[in-house]
Amino acid sequence: MSHWQAEGISAGDARLLRELARRVAEIAHQPIMAERREMWIRHNMLERQRPMVLVFPEGSWRELLPESALQCEGAEARRMEWELRHRIYYDEHIPDDSVIEDSWLVRKAISVSGWGLEPEHEPSAQDTGAWGFRPVIRDERDLDRLTFPRVTYDRDETERRVAQAHVLFDGILDVRLVGVQHVSFHLMNIYCQLRGLEQVMWDMYDQPDMLHRAMHILEEGHHRLVDQYLALGLLDLNNDGTYHSTGGVGYTRELPAPGYRPGRVRTRDMWSSAEAQEMAEVSPAMHREFILAYERRLLARFGLNGYGCCESLADKLDDVFTIPRIRRISISPFAPVEPCAPKLGADYIYSWKPHPSHLVGDFDEEQIRSYLEHTLQVTRGCVIEMILKDTHTCEHRAERFTRWTTIARELADAYA
Repeated sequence: MSHWQAEGISAGDARLLRELARRVAEIAHQPIMAERREMWIRHNMLERQRPMVLVFPEGSWRELLPESALQCEGAEARRMEWELRHRIYYDEHIPDDSVIEDSWLVRKAISVSGWGLEPEHEPSAQDTGAWGFRPVIRDERDLDRLTFPRVTYDRDETERRVAQAHVLFDGILDVRLVGVQHVSFHLMNIYCQLRGLEQVMWDMYDQPDMLHRAMHILEEGHHRLVDQYLALGLLDLNNDGTYHSTGGVGYTRELPAPGYRPGRVRTRDMWSSAEAQEMAEVSPAMHREFILAYERRLLARFGLNGYGCCESLADKLDDVFTIPRIRRISISPFAPVEPCAPKLGADYIYSWKPHPSHLVGDFDEEQIRSYLEHTLQVTRGCVIEMILKDTHTCEHRAERFTRWTTIARELADAYA
């Protein structure tokens, strides 16, 4: 195989990928990237610098970087091209605190079986609309049909991916083989898809024993899943730019934990996280009994933890604080920022999620500035990060991401 011939990639596609990779490497070697990396390290270790800013376009990527913008012909090459162009897009259009690294991560070929039952949904009439639940767990007897997930590692496919990446990117990007880096637990999400959200709510009153049994099964299944990753050597450090929790990155010098030996990653060497956004409206007592009791034992295995997503945790923070080594706590767009600030103080990362709705409709820059500044005033004593996410559309106005990020960065500098 010649220098240009990576398995499954045409010579023309390879030339384009290498050209894009060189641009990524140029961006990664800018001094600002090292500065941002160090800021994240200190931020994650609770040393307040200034408010940190991250933007995740998520659903809006189909408008910012659509399939029509790609030039490669092969499907695999197009996936690589999108990843490279997405990094370049950040440098050119989204001036947040993202760190562009000069690495190409090759993911180990890992597959995980399901829980024995598959969710069934009522489809939406809209392309991006919400689907409805079609419960497959109808009574407690159906819990007997649940099975624990099994992990499979395909070494041959992994070696193919590694060889392909070396041919394409050696001399340009640092090719790294990685396994499981993002560890996050979503027990209630799994169960609601199988049982139905409304029915789970009723079960807290009508069938609490059944719900506890289901949570025990899901907790045990996740412990076994982590144990399989350990046995197969599939866990990798995430004290780098790995996406953490529901927003944030993992840069820290606190991990890995003392006693770490390279190549033998333990759970205590990693970040993990959990959330239960489906239970946003339940009481703190029910959240504690039916959800957090199970999540806490899973999170206790890990070195640093995050918690929360789109649910308001304002009245549940005292319980969240009981999670071992909790560090990053999500303050959603639906949570009141004022009471959360003194509770988190400088002891936890205040991972604030500004409302994504400001990117649609009337894009009012003064309203956005006032909205962001209010939270920054309230959280002066906090280690705060502003994480814009759940942006499912910008109405094809890509410049809105640039303007929102610019405003956020200006305010972050002012509140340093």
